[in-house]
Amino acid sequence: MMRHVWQPGRATFFAQPCFLLLPCGSMRPYLSSLFVAAVVLSVVAQNLKPVSDRIAAQNNLFEEQYESDLRNMPERATAFGDYRYNDKLEDHSLEAIVQRHKTDEGFLTRLEAISATGFSDQDQLSHDLLIRVLQQRIADFDLKEYEMPINQQNGIHTGLADLPLSVPLDSVKHYEDYIARLHQIPRALSQTTEVLRAGMRDKLVPVQFLLEKIPVQCQGIIDADPFLLPTKKYPAEISPEDQKRLTQQITDAVNSEVIPAYRTFANFVRTEYAPAGRTTLAITSLPDGEKRYQNNIYARTTTRMTPDEIHQLGLREIDRIQIEMTAIAKKEGFADLASFRASLKTNPKYIPTSAEQILDDFRRYIAQMEPKLSELFTLLPKSPVTVEAIPAFQSAAATHYVTGTPDGKRPGRVVVATSNFAERSLIDDEAIAYHEGVPGHHMQLSVQQQLTGLPKFRLHGLGFNAYIEGWALYAEQLGKEVGFYQDPVSDYGRLSSELFRAVRLVVDTGIHSKGWTRDQVVDFFRKSGAVDEPTIQSETDRYISWPAQALSYKLGQLKFRELRERAQKELGPKFDLRTFHDEMLNGGTLPLDLLDARTNKWIAEQKSK
Repeated sequence: MMRHVWQPGRATFFAQPCFLLLPCGSMRPYLSSLFVAAVVLSVVAQNLKPVSDRIAAQNNLFEEQYESDLRNMPERATAFGDYRYNDKLEDHSLEAIVQRHKTDEGFLTRLEAISATGFSDQDQLSHDLLIRVLQQRIADFDLKEYEMPINQQNGIHTGLADLPLSVPLDSVKHYEDYIARLHQIPRALSQTTEVLRAGMRDKLVPVQFLLEKIPVQCQGIIDADPFLLPTKKYPAEISPEDQKRLTQQITDAVNSEVIPAYRTFANFVRTEYAPAGRTTLAITSLPDGEKRYQNNIYARTTTRMTPDEIHQLGLREIDRIQIEMTAIAKKEGFADLASFRASLKTNPKYIPTSAEQILDDFRRYIAQMEPKLSELFTLLPKSPVTVEAIPAFQSAAATHYVTGTPDGKRPGRVVVATSNFAERSLIDDEAIAYHEGVPGHHMQLSVQQQLTGLPKFRLHGLGFNAYIEGWALYAEQLGKEVGFYQDPVSDYGRLSSELFRAVRLVVDTGIHSKGWTRDQVVDFFRKSGAVDEPTIQSETDRYISWPAQALSYKLGQLKFRELRERAQKELGPKFDLRTFHDEMLNGGTLPLDLLDARTNKWIAEQKSK
């Protein structure tokens, strides 16, 4: 394993070298030599320290870094169930972004200076993990990824609109914290505007026709006015007098500050930002475009695969999955896959009659899976999960999961796309319910939050999408292993869901590496038969605005399958599915290469038992 050592050019915390009285012209080489010598001596000194001292130093750094993140990102602290910063919103200014970057550099330098020689596997893994997290943040900063913080999928405008559903509202203090955050929304939107202007100067802007959707979203938020939701129902513990006062304060803040700020932000996007948007779809059209796309691939998938390797893998996976789908079609009495698909499109059994029917489907499938989890795991989630519809103002978003708090007081939320319900299909609801709920995202992320004996930073997502999304896609097939997907069409829906993720490998790389047009993507999607028309349209725009994120699902799923097959082959009769699944989850979110290495060690341990 590579050891991380001091890198020239990084900020350092080592003791400063002594200054000698030398002529000015000759001072620099002596100072440089002394500086390097001081660094070398400091690293050597670290290596000579007892393992226990170095582990203690590392754990202190972990705690310091974690606390720094919570202070800098108060909404994240709230999401983690830490309410110390509930009255604050993140500072979105350029100055704050630069300062957070410097903080990241400082933590990275200090962590790299701690020798992990002699560490336990778990301490070594924690060491390597935080290095990876900080390195990726620094790489993103260097490419100025922060200058494109909004798109039609999500951004500060939709994030703030979710505040009423993502903060605790169970006491007068928490209501007052919410009001304090309302007062800060104009500042947050104004700061984001300045960041977007910086992006305009640097020619770092999203695609124009997608930016044009954002003012419409803002108007939808204004019309829906979700910020008043906390006034609709108060906990019984809050007195009528306090309720009246809080309602007035919330209403005043929303009407005099929040709504005008949203109007100003929408007007800026409409009149200045969207017109400056790029007209070429590919991210490679931006400065450092190819490097930018490769950085995104690595950040989202934790692999070094090239766009062409991913593209070809996607084509192979499409062929494999369609063979399995054809087998179902023929078993159902159809001559081929095309005729089977055509019959499903007109079968009223699989066409929603309401948005509520889609939500009920998700609730039913999650409820039937929950009592079966003990057949697949011994680690089980303690937090509940709920199902809700995506708000109309955020209809461009896809079905997704929002993590609950570790204490279970705020449940995990499966947020479902239901717009244009009559054009959607119920066929893949079962698979997606398992993906977003249990044993997918809710299972993995809730279990991660309740792990013990790990640094706090490892109890949350860490941004390794290939693990998170790969697990959820892998989890879809687990329904089959406990006797579900009884309807062959639902099993076909499971394969459609997998096909959908294989298509993503082709079209994402098609857009950003091969110059595909939007029409090419839509046409490829339609021919694949993977998803319905509303999904095709929203997903195509998603890949344009969020390069490489959609690659993480299939690449991650294939890794989990590979590891399971490896463990089954090597362990033979010693292989236990529940123990394997626990091992996949009990280390938290990991990059795929570190997950692979960790699994190999586990297999070796199981063999020796």
